[in-house]
Amino acid sequence: MAEPRTRETDTAPVRPGEDLDWPRVEEYLRAELPELDGEFSVLQFPNGSANLTYQIRFGDTALVLRRPPFGLIAPGAHDMGREYKTLSRLWKNYPRAPRALLFCTDHVVAGADFLVVEYRPGIVVWDSVPRSMAAQPDAGRRIGLAVIDALADLHRVDAEACGLGDLGRPEGFLERQVRGWRKRWELAAVDGGDPAAAELGERLASALPGSGAPAIVHNDFKIDNCQFSPGDPDEVISVFDWDMATLGDPLVDLGTLLNYWPDPEFGDAGALVSLGLSKLGLPSREELVERYAARSGLDVGDVDWYEAYGCFKTAVILQQLYARYLRGETTDERMASRGDHVSTLVRRGLSRLG
Repeated sequence: MAEPRTRETDTAPVRPGEDLDWPRVEEYLRAELPELDGEFSVLQFPNGSANLTYQIRFGDTALVLRRPPFGLIAPGAHDMGREYKTLSRLWKNYPRAPRALLFCTDHVVAGADFLVVEYRPGIVVWDSVPRSMAAQPDAGRRIGLAVIDALADLHRVDAEACGLGDLGRPEGFLERQVRGWRKRWELAAVDGGDPAAAELGERLASALPGSGAPAIVHNDFKIDNCQFSPGDPDEVISVFDWDMATLGDPLVDLGTLLNYWPDPEFGDAGALVSLGLSKLGLPSREELVERYAARSGLDVGDVDWYEAYGCFKTAVILQQLYARYLRGETTDERMASRGDHVSTLVRRGLSRLG
């Protein structure tokens, strides 16, 4: 059932403790998708930090199965139904979105809601420029510009035209988002946490900017949620992880992306800190913002607030992952160090608010 991990596919044998009831899953999928044929096998995409994501095969046909992580789930998080709704419709107007094929709410099958999505081969950029792009001039800068172009193009999609006009409630969006993440911090910080994070949340709430026209928001847009074709650093071919997608202020996506971006003062302070993105040769924050503004046509005058919000949200997510490790709800040893980066992110967020 398992095969050695390869860099091209980023797959590996399933981690201990993260297997599902595969015979039951296989039986269910063969019944619901009768076109599937051939021997059933499973690998895992091990690089993600939250949702459990598997590559399942029926003979030569590869698919992706996603379900929430085991253990206590934060309110509103890991919404597989939301991801299915988004990906079953968005692909028609945004080709970078993989098409969702099936959604299951019967927890007897896999222990939780799950969805099945088409599998697309390609390369995800992690800790270095992929070998197939290494000979290209300015590959890192081109990768960064391709990522920001993919984000700007998402925000130009007409939500009504692809059946996603009811994906969220744009009115009061920022206020609800900040309130929700402040609540999540309170829950995750029961096992400790930087008290300055609460100050950051309070300052964000007291200085909400005015939102422009709503757009489809990915809500966790970053380099490692984008996929490239081997050898081509100029075009993102797929965007992953849509379980927090909604309709709201598009600049929260820009702020999220910026919080992951290397910073001259704080270095690689973000959820991807261990990857050292500063080594990639990415474009500067200023070039990124300018490129986004030109391609999207949106006013980015309040970008510092949105980056501070991105830092706060990421700090909360890291604290949640660390708390899950402390409770013994994951066997992923990477989660043991997730809390180490919270304080730097909080300081970075506070600095953006002046």
